[in-house]
Amino acid sequence: MMRAYSLFPVLAAALLVASPTAVSAQPLPTGAGPAAVPPGTSAPVPFAVGERLDYEVKFGSLKVGNGSMEVKEITEIRGRPVWHTMFTIKGGIPLYRVNDVYESWFDVQTLNTLRYHQDVDEGSYERTRRYEIYPERGMMREGDGEEEPTVANPLDEGSFLYFVRTLPLEVGKTFEFQRYFKAQGNPVRIRVLRAETVTVPAGTFQTVVLQPTFQTKGIFSQNGRAEVWITDDDRRMMVQMKSKLSFGSLNLYLLRAKGTK
Repeated sequence: MMRAYSLFPVLAAALLVASPTAVSAQPLPTGAGPAAVPPGTSAPVPFAVGERLDYEVKFGSLKVGNGSMEVKEITEIRGRPVWHTMFTIKGGIPLYRVNDVYESWFDVQTLNTLRYHQDVDEGSYERTRRYEIYPERGMMREGDGEEEPTVANPLDEGSFLYFVRTLPLEVGKTFEFQRYFKAQGNPVRIRVLRAETVTVPAGTFQTVVLQPTFQTKGIFSQNGRAEVWITDDDRRMMVQMKSKLSFGSLNLYLLRAKGTK
């Protein structure tokens, strides 16, 4: 049960859902995103190398871990400049510890994912996955396996978190979005519920509150009751998430933000 709701997927999904780019109640065209930029230039983004966001994770009133999101560098993959970001989750409860690392490399112009790594260590469960993604050919490969199709303009969990920060939010709208690199994970639907002022350990923020719905089981299923708070400013940071599960509540709170643009 605990691994099914492990900490990084919750954090990733929470930010992934902040991605409205379509007209209210209309499907989002596959691959839609920020306005195209001239070749050789970078897409405008609200983050920079050196940014780090730290979160406290609580199960009910019990602190169970910490998470961080960090923009490590701009590097190069297959001749293309890419953002390199890293997510870490550490914590757990007695007899069940979590130490996960997720890394994403995504194109500075299109924000498409080119590479994605997962290193999962949760209790007795361990998993390492390496993905190479080729948006120009519409293909992807896991490890040494065979190539298989991906979606147009693919995004992994990590790159999604940064992509959505480039997009606008509007209270009262419902949106549909498809860009997750594994097609079966699409679509995601989002209701933008309200504007709200919220106080977390990092401070007090003006936010927009979202309610996500996925076509899967879990925290963000159609029967779920999760809400996500995103700052209503140029930074578009997630500062809080609250979810109600059959066995309790799982909440995230922003502890600190360093190096924000």
